[in-house]
Amino acid sequence: MFILQQFSDEVVNRYLFDAEPISNLEEADEIIDFYLQPEPRAQHRWVIVLKNNDVKIGTCGFHCWSKKGNCVDIGYDLQEEYWGNGIMTEALKVIISFCINKMGVHRINAHISVDNARSIHLTQKLGFVFNRKTKMYSFRGKEYLHNIYTLDCLSKNECQLNK
Repeated sequence: MFILQQFSDEVVNRYLFDAEPISNLEEADEIIDFYLQPEPRAQHRWVIVLKNNDVKIGTCGFHCWSKKGNCVDIGYDLQEEYWGNGIMTEALKVIISFCINKMGVHRINAHISVDNARSIHLTQKLGFVFNRKTKMYSFRGKEYLHNIYTLDCLSKNECQLNK
């Protein structure tokens, strides 16, 4: 039920380039099935919960993992009432550390809508730098303009997240 609630919310989905809001349980199940594909898989997503009561408030994870290229894309979403509280900063630090230390990734990309100033600021705060502007199409055909921000690290020691 949480996935349906989260990904049907127009505010939460406003800047997600790869999907429009969903409207039923069948579409929610498609999202869940995508992330539950058998190993090895090129994507994984975790639910973000509040520490004090385990209320589900967002998701974050990775997709498009290229083992050969040692790179991965990250994605994230959070319910609006929790924006600006440092929750996503904390979650992304964990995801980034996982990608570098457990997956051996040397490059992490974040595809961000050109209009999403909060997300741009978040990634820059974590050490990501502007890579390029590009146009993509969602699986339902909608066109999105977005910037790609990149965090490069050739070794675990070189990649220090900004505090």
